[in-house]
Amino acid sequence: MQLIRHLWPLFLAAFFLYLFHRSWGVVPPLGNLFNPFVGFLQNAERPPEIHDAKVVGEELRGEVTVWYDDRAVPHIFAENDEDLYFAQGYVVARDRLWQMEFYTLVAAGRLTEVVGAAALEYDRYNRRIGMARTAVEITEKLKGDPVANRILEAYAAGVNAYIDQLSRRDLPVEYKLLNYKPERWSPYKSILMLMNMRHTLNGGSFDYRLTNVLATYGADVVANLFPDYPAVESPIVPPGTPWQFSPLTVPGAPDTMAAPPKSDLIAFYVPAPRPEVGSNNWAVSGSKSATGLPILANDPHLQLTLPSIWYEMQLASPNVNVYGVALPGTPAVIIGFNKDVAWGVTNTGSDVMDFYRLRFRDATWRFYWHDGKWKPTTPHIETYRMKGGSTVTDTLYYTHHGPIVYHEARPTNYSSNIPVGYAMRWVANEADGADLLTFHYLNRATGYEDYRKALTYFTAPAQNFVFSSNGGDIAIISNGKLPLKWKEQGKYLLDGTLAAHDWQGWIPGGQNPGVKNPPRGFVSSANQFPADTTYPYYLGWRFAHSSRAIRINERLDAMVHATADSLRVLQNDNYNIDARRILPRLLVSLASDNSIKRSAEYDALERWDYHNNADAVGASIFENWLDDLLTGIWGDDFPADAQMLYPSLDRTFELIDNEPDAKWFDRVDTPDTLETMDDIICESFKTAIRKLRERFGELSADNWKWAKVKHTRIRHLVPDFTSFGRSDVINGGGNGVVNATSGTHGPSWRMVVQLDKDWPVAYGIYPGGQSGNPGSKFYDNMIDRWAAGQLDTLIFMKEVNAESERLVHRFSLKPENR
Repeated sequence: MQLIRHLWPLFLAAFFLYLFHRSWGVVPPLGNLFNPFVGFLQNAERPPEIHDAKVVGEELRGEVTVWYDDRAVPHIFAENDEDLYFAQGYVVARDRLWQMEFYTLVAAGRLTEVVGAAALEYDRYNRRIGMARTAVEITEKLKGDPVANRILEAYAAGVNAYIDQLSRRDLPVEYKLLNYKPERWSPYKSILMLMNMRHTLNGGSFDYRLTNVLATYGADVVANLFPDYPAVESPIVPPGTPWQFSPLTVPGAPDTMAAPPKSDLIAFYVPAPRPEVGSNNWAVSGSKSATGLPILANDPHLQLTLPSIWYEMQLASPNVNVYGVALPGTPAVIIGFNKDVAWGVTNTGSDVMDFYRLRFRDATWRFYWHDGKWKPTTPHIETYRMKGGSTVTDTLYYTHHGPIVYHEARPTNYSSNIPVGYAMRWVANEADGADLLTFHYLNRATGYEDYRKALTYFTAPAQNFVFSSNGGDIAIISNGKLPLKWKEQGKYLLDGTLAAHDWQGWIPGGQNPGVKNPPRGFVSSANQFPADTTYPYYLGWRFAHSSRAIRINERLDAMVHATADSLRVLQNDNYNIDARRILPRLLVSLASDNSIKRSAEYDALERWDYHNNADAVGASIFENWLDDLLTGIWGDDFPADAQMLYPSLDRTFELIDNEPDAKWFDRVDTPDTLETMDDIICESFKTAIRKLRERFGELSADNWKWAKVKHTRIRHLVPDFTSFGRSDVINGGGNGVVNATSGTHGPSWRMVVQLDKDWPVAYGIYPGGQSGNPGSKFYDNMIDRWAAGQLDTLIFMKEVNAESERLVHRFSLKPENR
């Protein structure tokens, strides 16, 4: 007994050593995590340690100088392009290594390796849509391109040079919390970054839900409620612009069309395109600017995350001097400017994802019927490694269309949007082209011809590339590979047994919608239809709602003597075009109900000035009511549990304005009551008000202000790391206004570039900071200025020894032998 009394402290110590030095599921070893010398406390902000770095190996040919300014933006000056991209990889990895690798794990379907089995279905989904296999194929093809391969290899070498210098104490905190270490970087990982962006911008489809509408109501109803072009639109190419090309012969629609889906086969549907993922860009010509030269603006709308999706930097060598934002993990500047030109992008949103119903020979899935014969599928065995070391295998089958995403029912939170037994043709899985080279050559462009040449390398998904030059040109082109389709091909699920339903080729790149130096003196895009109905090719039946485009074009049309600040103000414009269009008619209906007309909510809405400002109560009421109004009109006829699609806002507004007696206002779930349009409008209003009261209390200027109701938050990439995010960001905006800030999405980078014959002046900001370390003051230091609509003046250095009081740190990368 005495022996036990003396030994129990040793047993207890051994137990705690065991407890704190092994992982428990996804929980890291607590001893390592809390170790004051190597654990998470080492990620607390320390004074900057900017010093010269000697890089082991032969990757560097010369010395590279890096200046950091007061916003932690690096300005990299190299003696040649290979060293430049090496340094870009090294510097970005210093600030964003964990983020870079996390994105690649998502695209490759490998999250199970770091978070465990909970991510299995999400990984299975991402592998089954083909991103990782396409990235491999693209990487192999680019090995044959000396320019692209040289860039990718140099960038990877720079990332790896930084990784080689890391000790455990230096690892980003997310590695410590999730208990894993960074892998070696490679060109394949950089391509995975681009694949992840392809999926973000074009990873959804309406096909399945609209096919269900067709099966339920027939072609006449679909044509009436889901037209191929909206009633109110302001397209990218100004109406009346002549098409300067002879179009190809468009294939005619086949006589045999796909039958409505069988309910026992179709159990899933692809996610609808996300309206929050969009962008604005425009350029005004010298005829409209105060300087007599073009001014360009861009603000891509993406999910708001920390670390931020963009990384700001300057890249300079004897062959290039460019400033802008890069995607962490990918070489070059994606959106930016140089001495002579500026450019930006918005998502085109054309229909480039189609699903084909397959007929298999048997339950082995090895053969499918197409064009009158059995054709073999190509099986691929996928292996998923769990965090604990176990593995799970899965078989993915490919057809000539692309992958069969799911061939058996597998209902999960991640894959509940995919049709079973259908093959997917998706432009993102096209392996030709070299998107990277588009940005490489845009970085070096000096005029319009260089811009056009650079765009020839771009594949997917199509983007609206806006352009301006100090030679006086402005232009915009919906650029990328666009399939040559018969009208409405891909509007519904397609028949995979018919060759006539295959994509029939590609629209020639030179015939994509675009315009140069239009008479109106500006070009712009906001994800709306690229052209009017005179365009000879079918691009899709639904693009972004036109409200942002209408407002932008109205403001630009009226603008004279524009300055960079004029465009900054427009980027932050909160005017609600939808409210202007439909609210007066809705108020007439509300006034028919005395209880509503006497309410404080009606009064607030009637007095509202249509601006979604942060303190606007009217915006809170209108935006929330709009959702309930759509449900009130369409929810009974197109119920969510039947996987159907609602008609668009444009069609809904047209119905209210012009068809008040339409049958759709009478609810089918109340057969003994004949509802009128006024009934639906009033009841949906009452529903919206009740919900607002339940969430925020009785109406008051503080309780119901738009910033509070909208609740903009910027989350960490791992949502469970809540303390690494920001909530309750105070600003205005909304999905349908130019300042397209919603609860979770918004302008991920705002940029305005004022070109000059000598040197441009540029402004920019994004909702985050340069550092990926939550302990750094540069992690989220720009959020408040971004929310307030401010822009920072960007330091675009002419040469390495340029002087500025805002340059605060300098260090050099040197090869081992120097």
